[in-house]
Amino acid sequence: QVQLVESGGGSVQAGGSLRLSCAASGSTASLSYMGWFSQAPGKEREGVATIYIYTGLGRGNTYYADSAKGRFTISQDNAKNTVYLQMNSLKPEDTAMYYCAAVGPAGTWKPLSPAVYGYWGQGTQVTVSS
Repeated sequence: QVQLVESGGGSVQAGGSLRLSCAASGSTASLSYMGWFSQAPGKEREGVATIYIYTGLGRGNTYYADSAKGRFTISQDNAKNTVYLQMNSLKPEDTAMYYCAAVGPAGTWKPLSPAVYGYWGQGTQVTVSS
């Protein structure tokens, strides 16, 4: 089993920045991808940014939604089993609950698809005011 705990959400004005953290514990050695997903009220959960964390070829490869490219950066700290999402130039439309998620050793061909992720954190709220 894997446990994911997010932190770092909050309220900021448009143009501001936030850094989300996701600490993983448990059977983390078997994880292949970790990522961040957002869900606004009344909308489906969608991929924001993900990273391949498994040891070996491709480790560190990142994937971003078009809306996140150029503004958000996902990174990992292997020693701390933690993944970060640095969010800059935030917009009101970024307002959502942000969830950390992880995929087991089987991996996925769709790293931004929420459907393939089996482990989820409880979420952290991000609110951007205009």
